Amino acid sequence: MKNKNKITVAGQDYEKAYGMHYKTKDLPKAFKLYRGIISDYPGSDEARYSLSQVKNIVNEVVPKQEVMDALVAMTLAHFEQGVPPDLKSASEVSLAL
Repeated sequence: MKNKNKITVAGQDYEKAYGMHYKTKDLPKAFKLYRGIISDYPGSDEARYSLSQVKNIVNEVVPKQEVMDALVAMTLAHFEQGVPPDLKSASEVSLAL
């Protein structure tokens, strides 16, 4: 029988990043740690949670208009390059922000 309470390395890394984010309030360090989790453990629950936390940090520190401008610019660049929508990567955590 598997122990569901077993903490993985990814889980330990996420706990550390989360602590930096919400307890210590060291957003640059938390952002870096979350990015590392996304890169090191793609497809894991912790990578998905980290992506969500990266978005939270972006929303905290980057003005909304800058976020919108960046999203529009990226989308237009893809349209201009004729890049088809990649449904598989949109559902996976593959962002190495």
